[in-house]
Amino acid sequence: MKAAVWTATDEVAVTSIAMPEVPEGWALVKVAYNGICGTDLSILHGKHPRAQAPLVMGHELSGWVERAGATGPAEGTLVIAEPLISCGECKACRDGHAHVCRRLGLYGIDTAGGMAQYVALPPEVLHPVPEGVDPRTAALAEPLAVAVHAVALSGMEKGDVVAVYGAGPIGILTALVARHEGAAQVVITEPSAWRREVAEGLGFTVVPEGSTMAEVLAPLTDGEGADTTFDSAAHPSVAAELTAITRVLGRIVVVGVYKQPTPIDLRDVCFKEQSVVGVRVYTSADVTRAIELIASGDLGLDRFPTKAFSLEDVSAAFDAATSGQDCLKVLLTPLDGAADA
Repeated sequence: MKAAVWTATDEVAVTSIAMPEVPEGWALVKVAYNGICGTDLSILHGKHPRAQAPLVMGHELSGWVERAGATGPAEGTLVIAEPLISCGECKACRDGHAHVCRRLGLYGIDTAGGMAQYVALPPEVLHPVPEGVDPRTAALAEPLAVAVHAVALSGMEKGDVVAVYGAGPIGILTALVARHEGAAQVVITEPSAWRREVAEGLGFTVVPEGSTMAEVLAPLTDGEGADTTFDSAAHPSVAAELTAITRVLGRIVVVGVYKQPTPIDLRDVCFKEQSVVGVRVYTSADVTRAIELIASGDLGLDRFPTKAFSLEDVSAAFDAATSGQDCLKVLLTPLDGAADA
């Protein structure tokens, strides 16, 4: 089969490899689309601490069950993968929190993923997608599950004024979920002019160039600050102001993953009695909820800008994902005629 294989730092190419071995009881999935995310870029540049070359990357995938497993979805079913690999033995796993397993791994990082024509997966990680859902939109389920999990953990209440740092894929998806769950106003700050335009087009309040989150929030909250703040940017300059723009007894949710320890004003956390919550991936229930939201059409994901590249154009796809312009999510597809012209 054809697969995009990462072979060394900054080297990825499409090549012919053997069809995946399918362990007893597992399923074989014919890949439709696979999204590229920041983790994939980190792997490409040789900066991921666990990924080892050669590797078929990709963990945001949709596809059809080519060969059904012993359990799980039947042959021909459109599915998305919940790509987490947990040990089942640590305290988190034993307590039902496998998404924060001490030894958590992912398909596409710790073993072969979806940037190929086929991938073998255990049936328990496959979630069926309702009929009528476009496989291209279904591939957004994995990042959408991150947003669903973040909003669920936040304790956000209906009527909240919500602040979101970063209008990348996770930031926009988090903003969409927060609004759907009842946020009265969602304010987004983002350095990219194009991404600010996308956020405005989706109906969000956007911090204009030359202004600050604090300045925009002030008249909306009578100077109190945001009720709930989501940090999807994971930049030290953002961490420095999270507590200041969040109200007394407000909630701060760190969705983006910081690359290194970063200062935050813990005195503010104490004096304002704020809560600070970290987010790591999602639960299986969050994935199910993401699929429900996609199927319902309630989030308006038809306006979420994506661009699909043929698997053979993997280098161009990674270049597009790196630039972050013209689309929020770059997708790879091994299907003939499914890429954008």
